Amino acid sequence: MMPEVSEKKLLPAFLLCFFLGFLGAHRFYVGKTGTGILWLITLGIGGIGVLVDLIIMLLG
Repeated sequence: MMPEVSEKKLLPAFLLCFFLGFLGAHRFYVGKTGTGILWLITLGIGGIGVLVDLIIMLLG
């Protein structure tokens, strides 16, 4: 079961992902430090990871 996502956290996370997703800023923001570092090192896993994150956030 997935934890409930706060609407207050979703908009800033989406904007961070859109503008700074390749640096993993949205991952650090929501507390996922491990994958944030991975996104930072791999530039968002070549951009594909950022695109997947954006789609997941849009779909809820």
